[in-house]
Amino acid sequence: MSNPTQPLPPQAAKSRGRTKLLSAIALAFVAIGVAYGIYYSLYQRYYEETDDAYVGGNLVYVNSLVSGTVIGIGADDNQPVKAGQALVRLDHADSVVGLADAEARLGETVRQIRQQFRAVDEAAAVVDQRKSDLARVTDDLSRRTPLAGTESESGEDLAHARAAVVTAKDAYTVAQKQLASAHAAVDGTTLRQHPSLLRARAAFLQAYLASQRDDIPAPIDGFVARRSVQVGQRVAPGNALMAVVPLSGVWIDANVKEPQLRTVRVGQPATVSADLYGGHVEYHGKVAGIAAGTGGAFSLLPPQNATGNWIKVVQRVPVRIALDPAELKEHPLRVGLSTVVSIDTHNRDGSVLTALPLADASLDTPVYDSLLKTANSKADAIIAREAGHDE
Repeated sequence: MSNPTQPLPPQAAKSRGRTKLLSAIALAFVAIGVAYGIYYSLYQRYYEETDDAYVGGNLVYVNSLVSGTVIGIGADDNQPVKAGQALVRLDHADSVVGLADAEARLGETVRQIRQQFRAVDEAAAVVDQRKSDLARVTDDLSRRTPLAGTESESGEDLAHARAAVVTAKDAYTVAQKQLASAHAAVDGTTLRQHPSLLRARAAFLQAYLASQRDDIPAPIDGFVARRSVQVGQRVAPGNALMAVVPLSGVWIDANVKEPQLRTVRVGQPATVSADLYGGHVEYHGKVAGIAAGTGGAFSLLPPQNATGNWIKVVQRVPVRIALDPAELKEHPLRVGLSTVVSIDTHNRDGSVLTALPLADASLDTPVYDSLLKTANSKADAIIAREAGHDE
């Protein structure tokens, strides 16, 4: 007959239970460590993540190119505008008067140059006339000279004939000099290429451009921000009146720590989530470029690390992430919003010293292209009208 199992003393049972618990905890930590090691080696070490990332964008400032008094404002803060839409209107009175004066001066110059070309023909005709006069009095003197001292020709008449030849020669010389002076005003040029006409034409172009610049257009499509201009305000060239922000071309500036930067290359794919939409909206982009210095180096007051109270701080370098325009259109972002960026660094063949080409067409503005072309057309029309058949 076997002996029944003796129950363990309470102290031994408690110690055995503690050992099992500690072993389970240790195994759990080992499993977590192994799992993290596998996760890190297969996934995590190829991704650099930061939540120090914000939406960036272009602020296209609207400036006045001429002086004037504001008489109208076409858009306010937060309103969408189209390229070419009038945002600010200045008083037109001065520019209208200036344009009328420039147009009159251009027409007057054309007529004066026409007179200069006609003066050449007139001076040439005078030269021919003086030459004929000289030939006539010279022939008269030649006929009288053999008769000198005879009853048919007195000394007084001969003296008058000689004086007439001298006078005709002087008149012929003066006419030649006048012809040379007339040629000097127009030789080597045409009516349209005459320096006086080019100067008057340039003054007209300037006056026309000034008259058109009284209406200040939006340079690109976007949203108005930072409006500072008011009706009645006197503005001068270069004054920033407002800004237009093209939200279709925003990007992400991710501030990456120094140790993270060693595996980041231009062209690597990146995913972005914005606090505005939460984690259920994800943007896809690429590393477009890496800044040439840390944020502190380009700050208003850069750190002076050579001082004696220096403390080492991990620096951050801005990395620009270009976003997919289609995703931006579906879920618009605003400049300055907070985001979280994860960069896939699997492919490390790219460069750190290049940048992706700009894909934002809004960096070009066509709103000023037609002004000079129209001004040239109007100037040509005035010249043609005043020149008549002399062109």
